[in-house]
Amino acid sequence: MMHRGTSLLEAEKVGILVHGRGSTAQQILGLADYLNLTGFALLAPEAPGNTWYPYSFMAPISQNQPHLDRALNQIDQVVASCIAQGKSKEQLYLIGFSQGACLTLEYTTRNAASYGGIIAFTGGLIGEKLDTTRYKGDFAQTPLFIGASHKDMHVPLSRIEETELLLQSMNAKVHKAIFPDNYHTIREDEIKWVNQHILS
Repeated sequence: MMHRGTSLLEAEKVGILVHGRGSTAQQILGLADYLNLTGFALLAPEAPGNTWYPYSFMAPISQNQPHLDRALNQIDQVVASCIAQGKSKEQLYLIGFSQGACLTLEYTTRNAASYGGIIAFTGGLIGEKLDTTRYKGDFAQTPLFIGASHKDMHVPLSRIEETELLLQSMNAKVHKAIFPDNYHTIREDEIKWVNQHILS
């Protein structure tokens, strides 16, 4: 795991950044140059072989095992380490892109609580179909952002909409931003909204 920014003991807020498929912890930490993360302790776990799980996030869960469970456990260990060092979940901000966004959403929805914020740049909940029995807890109006293209090559809009409804049913304060391009990227408008409404 890589660390950037303020030390965990001194920071009032902690950003847990989860990279996408084929990327690295160092690359996702580059978001700190754009997001309003001044004063944050930034933690970025890294997937073995730079991939959290081998197949599409919409493949049957069984096809992505045991990699998916290992990835979720890796995120859980980061969260547990923060809690052990005196941080509350309200001080934690989980941020992911693409495969990392899917993993971030899956982890937090299986462990819903009052987080500081959840930011999913192009992602949705994982599985061929959403199994609501996997998800528990109450987000207590945690601000949650999902942004994506209207026709992303990896993340269909239908799954984002399903994800939004489920998150709202668990008391998350969801802001969904769908863009008219076909790019698999993080847009300036997404950065601006997140900075103003979640990371301000």
